[in-house]
Amino acid sequence: MLLLPGGAEVSARRPSPVWVTVFVRSLSRALARAGRAEGLAVHPVRYRYRGWNGNQAHPAADAEWAADEVVRRYGDVPVCLVGFGMGGRAALRAGGHEAVDSVVALAPCLPEEDVAAPAEPVRQLAGRRVLIVHGTNDERSDPELSFRYAERAKKANREVCRFEVHSDGHALHGHRHEVTALAVDFVMGALFGHAVSRPVEDALAAPPPIGLRMPLAAGFGKSLRR
Repeated sequence: MLLLPGGAEVSARRPSPVWVTVFVRSLSRALARAGRAEGLAVHPVRYRYRGWNGNQAHPAADAEWAADEVVRRYGDVPVCLVGFGMGGRAALRAGGHEAVDSVVALAPCLPEEDVAAPAEPVRQLAGRRVLIVHGTNDERSDPELSFRYAERAKKANREVCRFEVHSDGHALHGHRHEVTALAVDFVMGALFGHAVSRPVEDALAAPPPIGLRMPLAAGFGKSLRR
């Protein structure tokens, strides 16, 4: 599993060693613990640049390089990309890598729709299992943009679901434990074939918009129904 931290829209600066947020670090530890018995290897990706930087899409290119490195080091193994913020956009963009099996995008920073520019691509996600999670009060990355993206992605790939974290902001601090439990549940199902929780199962099976506006229940993870 590759962890893709957040970033900036434009920046040629190199990320600092503390660029990975506390939430992403705690999520990394939770996923490593959950997958230890299955041999899950968790690697954070350190970008060359903090910015997406227009058509250069540096974080997505770095994610693809990291997926190549996984194949070189571990052989033919499935890869899950887990990204937060700008890293969520990078995970979705790099999801077409041949080694990638699944994608988790948390509060993805997606671009505004522009009739003069091509839409953010979705066809690369065909054949992958995809989870998008977004706080409804996110003032940094518009949750409506991730919903519209999920709508388009669902047409190319039925294995797409999206959860809404009501009243939470960009950092998802208010429901951090529920978001972590959801990500762990999804990743263990996508990578190792474990049975996923009923809410995830329902979200994947439901037609739009139901499966793309699935509310993340308070306390999710404490009493998962399988």
